[in-house]
Amino acid sequence: MAIRSGILKMHPATLVLASFILVILTGMMLLMLPIATTSGAIRWIDALFTATSAVCVTGLTVVDTGNYFSTFGQCVILVLIQIGGLGLMTISVALFRWVGRSISIRQRMAMQDLFAHTPRGDILGLVKSIFLFMFIAEAIGAVLLTIHWTGELGFSQALYAGVFHSISAFCNAGFSLYSSSLMNYSDSILLTGTISGLIVIGGLGFPVLYDLQCWMRLRKKMRCRLSVQTRTVLLTTVILIFGGAIVFALLERHSLANAPSIMHRIMVPLFQSITCRTAGFNTVDISALREATLAMMMFLMFFGASPGSCGGGVKTTTLALLTAFTISRIRKRRRVNLYRKTIPVETVTRSLSLILVAIGILCVVLFLLLAGDPVTGQESAREGHTFLAYLFEAVSAFGTVGLSMGITPDLNTLGKYWIILLMLVGRVGVLTFSYIVVGTGTAEGVEHAEENIMIG
Repeated sequence: MAIRSGILKMHPATLVLASFILVILTGMMLLMLPIATTSGAIRWIDALFTATSAVCVTGLTVVDTGNYFSTFGQCVILVLIQIGGLGLMTISVALFRWVGRSISIRQRMAMQDLFAHTPRGDILGLVKSIFLFMFIAEAIGAVLLTIHWTGELGFSQALYAGVFHSISAFCNAGFSLYSSSLMNYSDSILLTGTISGLIVIGGLGFPVLYDLQCWMRLRKKMRCRLSVQTRTVLLTTVILIFGGAIVFALLERHSLANAPSIMHRIMVPLFQSITCRTAGFNTVDISALREATLAMMMFLMFFGASPGSCGGGVKTTTLALLTAFTISRIRKRRRVNLYRKTIPVETVTRSLSLILVAIGILCVVLFLLLAGDPVTGQESAREGHTFLAYLFEAVSAFGTVGLSMGITPDLNTLGKYWIILLMLVGRVGVLTFSYIVVGTGTAEGVEHAEENIMIG
């Protein structure tokens, strides 16, 4: 009763964080079972890192998923990915409804914080749609990927690989059964197209998918418009995907010139632009890319997916609001407008605070990673432990992307702790952590006489 009473008193933000930590610790214990690995043993820090990466749908790995873990261990990782992609709160609400139990106010509030931009009474309808979207998308993806691998692996192994990569792609996790990720299949239109589609759908956000479903169902019966969030997410996603692909193609044009076909030259930049958002699969060697390309990829990873999705980062809507705010200030306008709707000042302020806090967290963790690296100077450069490699690793962890320049297995124990923290913050959200640390109450504070200072 005491535990139940404590749970009921939790703020929804605390409840969400606690659910993620609970699943991570459970996954860590399962991965430490002798049956979970081919060797029968794994260091506890590596099990914790892998469980966190799976639940936070990141994809950074300190051991080879396909070779180090047994089938049981891989299935544990797959379940953790599915739970992390949907969120334990979503699954618990669905289970409660399935067994006929009522949903508590705390659970409704937690779901509201996770998946709704405005208060709505059909939150349970949204949960049902989430599971429907997930099942349809992952089933279609599994079928297409099974077709791709059948000729190479045989039906049973192809089906297993298809299901594993379909769930990993839809949840934007980036875990692969292959040591080189998908580099050996960069010229396969079926595989790269299927994975790309799953990543995009999973990264749009369940509220957007639900809004699109309602719009398609009701637009012929009544006047129905897409919400500002949906239109903003769709436009920003298209711009980032194709803009990133064009920039990638231009920067890596010399290496792409040796591509075997024109389709290969198109699919590689497009796939990397999509997977940079939060997925973590790669069809090229990340460490071999130009520094300018890596900088562009970090920009995409930092903003990540959309709110209410399987991905992390500061979200596409935050980038859209930052852009709209900048344009409005250049035009000397007080209000920020999108699609003939005025965005509340509080929302704009929160988006700016979110970006500043995220940058601050990244800078602190990057410093701690560099300070904790025992390798220095020329040895560090030879081993690939460069400033850029650590920065790329930190941004990838925060954006729950999973791309790496190859330094993840070389991280020391302290470095793994910092990356674990970044993955958790990136998945749960900076705002959720701020609620837990400073609370949700607001205070006007003391207002003194104004005095201006110079800026710029």
